Amino acid sequence: MSTDVTDKSPAAAPPGKGGSTAGEGLLQLVLGGLRRNMRQYGMLIALGLIIVLFQIWTGGDLLLPRNVSNLVLQNSYILILAIGMMLVIIAGHIDLSVGSLTAFVGAFAAVLTVQHGVSWPIALVLCLLVGAAAGSIQGFLIAYLGIPSFIVTLAGMLLFRGLTEILLKGQTLGPFPNGLQKIGNGFLPEVGPDTNYHNLTLLLGLVLIAAVVGQEFRDRRRQQEFSLDVVPTRLFLLKLTALVAAILVLTLLLASYKGAPIVLIILGVLVVGYGYVMRNAVFGRHIYAIGGNLPAAKLSGVKDKKVTFYVFLNMGVLAALAGLVVAARLNAASPKAGVNFELEAIASSFIGGASMSGGVGTVLGAIIGGLVLGVLNNGMNLLSVGTDWQQVIKGLALLVAVGFDVWNKRKSGS
Repeated sequence: MSTDVTDKSPAAAPPGKGGSTAGEGLLQLVLGGLRRNMRQYGMLIALGLIIVLFQIWTGGDLLLPRNVSNLVLQNSYILILAIGMMLVIIAGHIDLSVGSLTAFVGAFAAVLTVQHGVSWPIALVLCLLVGAAAGSIQGFLIAYLGIPSFIVTLAGMLLFRGLTEILLKGQTLGPFPNGLQKIGNGFLPEVGPDTNYHNLTLLLGLVLIAAVVGQEFRDRRRQQEFSLDVVPTRLFLLKLTALVAAILVLTLLLASYKGAPIVLIILGVLVVGYGYVMRNAVFGRHIYAIGGNLPAAKLSGVKDKKVTFYVFLNMGVLAALAGLVVAARLNAASPKAGVNFELEAIASSFIGGASMSGGVGTVLGAIIGGLVLGVLNNGMNLLSVGTDWQQVIKGLALLVAVGFDVWNKRKSGS
């Protein structure tokens, strides 16, 4: 019997090759981790590459503090809609009415505050209630009467667009009270000594970094406690370093201009809240269940009709919030507001990893998808690319994202 043993450990590497072997091992580890988590990291890497490319092509203008702040303000309402749309798509449905509902709520807010002198906090609450009512009506028709979501929300798109025209009588109505304007255009107040940076934004950035690091370690420890697979330590630390660096860069950019926009704080609260619900709450797991396998979810005791109803009610509230933000940003309500917002929100969800068949997607993925479209729009505007070519490029980006989803599912199945 042969006694030859081949030593494949790092100690058996030829002299002088240890550093190279360690470097190759780390590269293989990273590539292997990316292959196993391509759905999760693919669009994040794509976003980073798009930012780098446009930063080079625009001569550094993309990441100027003023432009980064404008990028947040210009895309905030699409990101808010994308969060709600991601939940709708995960549940296996679609909502075509959110753009028109956004315009209708903005018009309703203008009528209340400008024509009737209602204080803006009361108007804000009433507008959110209107969005909840609209979402609940559509949710009832879809969940309990069994009408397809495409038909119900298509009807809603036409209905709310017509009601917007009726409310505004075809005219633009404004301006809004200062308090309401700050939701779309305001920044956090300056506090503390003069440091050439916005102190409150720096503090929030440090708190966010601590929260992200703590959450990542807690998630990893929980996975280990339940004997679930976790990414290798070096890849985990690399991911954590990239997250901290990204947050730090964004914080410094915003802090060197006017500070964090108020709408960014609203968006951050939504991302954290909805992210927790989809990861940890029973309701979030039920949304994934009915989108992934409806018959199995019913057999497991999931109240699919109730879940669907609340998903659309939630979408209505977020559409109302987006309507208030966009109206405050423009400082006026317009009959043409919200055009194609539903398509932008749907595209953001699919680019961010949602599946056409439902049951797959994350809140963070919706934000990443929305940022991909936002950076594409902003970068192409800086480069003076015509709107015709912008539409072509965004269409190709959506096609590539959905094609990647189909390819990834076939690869997983095989």
